[in-house]
Amino acid sequence: MALRRHAVIAGLLVAGAAAAGAPAPGLLDFSADERERILAHGPWPPAPVRDPANALEGRAEAVAFGRRLFHDRRLSIDGRTACASCHVPARGFSDGRATASARRGEGPRNTPTLWDVAQQRWFGWGGANDSLWAASMVPMLATGEMAHTLSTLASRVRTTPDLAGGWRRAHGLPAGQPLPADDEAVVVGLAKALAAWQATITSPRTPFDDFRDALARGDTRAAAAYPLAAQRGLRLFVGEARCSVCHAGPRFSNGEFADVGVPFFLPARQGGGVDSGRHAGLRALQESRLTRRGPHHDGHPEADPRALLTRQVTMEPRHFGEFRVPGLRQLAHTAPYWHDGSAATLKDVVRHYSQLDEDRLHADGERILRRLNLSPRQAADLEAFLRTLGTPAVSAQRSMGSPSTHTR
Repeated sequence: MALRRHAVIAGLLVAGAAAAGAPAPGLLDFSADERERILAHGPWPPAPVRDPANALEGRAEAVAFGRRLFHDRRLSIDGRTACASCHVPARGFSDGRATASARRGEGPRNTPTLWDVAQQRWFGWGGANDSLWAASMVPMLATGEMAHTLSTLASRVRTTPDLAGGWRRAHGLPAGQPLPADDEAVVVGLAKALAAWQATITSPRTPFDDFRDALARGDTRAAAAYPLAAQRGLRLFVGEARCSVCHAGPRFSNGEFADVGVPFFLPARQGGGVDSGRHAGLRALQESRLTRRGPHHDGHPEADPRALLTRQVTMEPRHFGEFRVPGLRQLAHTAPYWHDGSAATLKDVVRHYSQLDEDRLHADGERILRRLNLSPRQAADLEAFLRTLGTPAVSAQRSMGSPSTHTR
């Protein structure tokens, strides 16, 4: 009887605490401000946003053609390399290497993941492209990568029946109709089909999303299933560590560029010099005709907010050493990290911010980053949270980019 009485009293105390707004057992008492910041990282998945510059987005024939092209080694001059050779689906659409081949105006850079790539504002570590289709052209034409020229690639498409037929179907042209005589138009059309498929690569929901949505609907019992270490790491992420200032929104990226204290001077083994990041990217963007302001926009550039943004960007000295703020979804599957692949593990990333050399950062502009000086438990908590931004294992079907999982 005494045990039963104690159980009843304990139940009444728990009920009273819940009625008073206390957190459920296993759930941290997040403040209203913390909850607002947490909720800003969802919901997921986001509503699809079509690119007005690419009329092929959403066309089933173009998506199917783009998926085949992604695995087609004929897009390289020697027939040895496909897009999937570096953006390996089973590796989170990256390659697991620190860096890939250098391009003009860049140093060797890490191969970025393609998860949620259509949600980006700028493309490439330096933002040299303002559309996914323009970014898709770069490796096909880059020396040291797929190494085609406009003329060799356009000729290969015109003279290869299945490529020419796929190109026509993707663009809604009748069988037998000649492809455009302009080489650039043919290659842009190829890149737009590739982009149409890549736009369907949306990462799966994560444990964080379940927690975030439980908070949104006030389901404290479901929210309490989220590990306490991850909750503590999340509190750091949106609070004291200020990670969410740059890693904002559902993608965990503000879409812009930052100097995070990673050296941009290249070591002697890579030829020395400097990878100036956003500075070089802006120069390339301003010199390119393959932008939203150029002749290959499929709509009206003046009605495209992103085309307006391209026109307004300016190149400033502060852009030296700034690189694109990556999204964090599925990051546990896309190591190594940063533009130069110099952080091998998430533990290395957390340690970098904990021991950040603030003197290494830009002196001009608003100083966002500061040394965190994390305790061992705080570092472990932050890493625990970051791991909940991915799934324990991405299914083989999704990893291979099955049309059944990636077509809208």
